[in-house]
Amino acid sequence: MDLDQSLGGASELFEAQTHIYRHSVNYINSMVLGCALELGIPDIIHNHQKPITLQELVSKLNISVEKTLHLQRLMRLLIHQNFFSVTKFHDKEGEDEKEGYILTVSSKLLLKNSSSPTLPNLLPFVNLMVDHVYVTTFESLGRWFKGNELNAFATAHGTHIWEFADKNPRFNTLFNDAMASNSEMMKLVVKENKELFEGVDSLVDVGGGNGANAKIILEAFPHLNCTVFELPHVVADMVDTKNLKYIGGDMFQSIPSADAIILKNILHDWKDEEALKILERCDMNDHERHEITEAKLFFDLKMMALATGKERTKDEWGKLFLQANINQYKITHVSGLMSIIELFP
Repeated sequence: MDLDQSLGGASELFEAQTHIYRHSVNYINSMVLGCALELGIPDIIHNHQKPITLQELVSKLNISVEKTLHLQRLMRLLIHQNFFSVTKFHDKEGEDEKEGYILTVSSKLLLKNSSSPTLPNLLPFVNLMVDHVYVTTFESLGRWFKGNELNAFATAHGTHIWEFADKNPRFNTLFNDAMASNSEMMKLVVKENKELFEGVDSLVDVGGGNGANAKIILEAFPHLNCTVFELPHVVADMVDTKNLKYIGGDMFQSIPSADAIILKNILHDWKDEEALKILERCDMNDHERHEITEAKLFFDLKMMALATGKERTKDEWGKLFLQANINQYKITHVSGLMSIIELFP
């Protein structure tokens, strides 16, 4: 069929043009969010304790008044992205009505200094996602496809991500803080799924970083004995407590035994053969919204670019577990991107 004949009318072509242009500049979303966090806009609005006008925000940011309209345009996109909102208010009785910026649920999760002790802080995780180390990794994706390196991270930085982190203290701290930040959502998981820990006296958190996951679980279940099993350089300076200890090692060689083993955000780092090896070392005593599907696809490509892993479907998980001789398992969708996978001996 002739190409021209297979195309629709002008309206379809304009729709296609919009689709192409939108995705070609989609990186602006991430960069604008990163800019807002670098400027500290969420905390400024939060600390103002009432809706903040554009002029007040300019003053608090200590930027030139000449950039007022530029800041307004930045905030306009962030409002469209649902990171901020605008509301009408009166400062004093009888005063003219004003417009001011307020936080949304999403921006409340990005505060440096939240007044809520139970509110997760995802700021370190976002800081890692928009960091130049990650950005240059994806800029190298095309070169990686044409080359022979293990992944796009190696193409961009000349080594794999774990070795890079070991030799770059800034990035290592950024990465570990991000993983700890992501783990704060575990508070909600533990609160809503306490039955998962019934009958469990000991657990090992494989790749548990600085112990953020384990500490959250111990807050709810202080009777547990927890072990964080990590790379030696990650836990080198960690201090053991009465029921939390840190062990350095290689999960491909052995994993400490326990009643339960946590593999949070671990198996997706590795291809099937390597994930299978990890599972073999463990000794244990749907329809979804478009945004969620898109986020999962983004994370799948992230794992491809940064490591050798991937995100898996329920069927792919089941196949992997069967290869590891694990016949009993349960996958429970919690909310958003979060699911709990239980493996039974």
